[in-house]
Amino acid sequence: MQPSSQAELDIDLLKSWIGRTQSAQDVVSLGSAQAMAATLDQAIVLGLGDALPPLWHWIYFWAVSPHSMLGEDGHPQRGGFLPPVPLPRRMWAGGRLRFDHAIPIGSTAIRDSRIEDVKVKSGTSGQLAFVTVSHHLSIEGQVAVVEEHDIVYRDHPKAGAPSPQPKLAPTDAVWSRTITPDPVLLFRYSALTFNGHRIHYDRSYVADVEGYPGLIVHGPLIATYLIELVRSHNPSRSIQSFDFRAVSPIFDTASFSVHARPDEDGKTIQCWATNPQGELAIQAVAILRSE
Repeated sequence: MQPSSQAELDIDLLKSWIGRTQSAQDVVSLGSAQAMAATLDQAIVLGLGDALPPLWHWIYFWAVSPHSMLGEDGHPQRGGFLPPVPLPRRMWAGGRLRFDHAIPIGSTAIRDSRIEDVKVKSGTSGQLAFVTVSHHLSIEGQVAVVEEHDIVYRDHPKAGAPSPQPKLAPTDAVWSRTITPDPVLLFRYSALTFNGHRIHYDRSYVADVEGYPGLIVHGPLIATYLIELVRSHNPSRSIQSFDFRAVSPIFDTASFSVHARPDEDGKTIQCWATNPQGELAIQAVAILRSE
């Protein structure tokens, strides 16, 4: 494992990125949607004009950087649209999404993004930087998805530093599913999202540099399994919003589970993902549209 970088954060510089914007355009291709269904092992037939399932928009709007502009971890180098946080580890910390209108497969979508906030904190593992990015995804001028995406940057763990105390997950699920991750699943999702982050496919990098026991299952992929669990038990209801927060990583070394429990109001679904030890990995809330 590499030693801690002890990078000094220029807070004023990082906060100067707040307000930066970026716009991108992409075609919601049928082939990519079909590949996503295959990756999730879903035997569904999708066609042009069908509504893209919620969270599947993440396989579009690739961050296309030249190979020479990638960092050691396989991600695009710091700077540009995202602030140049010098901490070596970066991961998806969570997000909040609202689904206002359907995204038809085959349509052309525009995504307008903005850096909303940059925060720096100190924790037991060292310095942390949180970047919040908002996205508005539109079809023919109509906003279909409103999203806030949280990215966390952190240092390598200090030698001898205590591991975070795990949090036990709830045990009162009504719906559950077990997923067995493997390198092929992680490769296919990385390919669909054009994600070159080495923590998802390079076992030696994960062990020697990041200090993890296995390949890390993508947080967005786990969130997608959660929302698909909700959809499978509510086939006639659409999802209005979905908020999720990553608590701890899940590795490809063993199966993990996704769970959900509807509240008494008939529209709120508590969701969570657990590792093999029953510890909480992702916590989420889905809201169904009123019938």
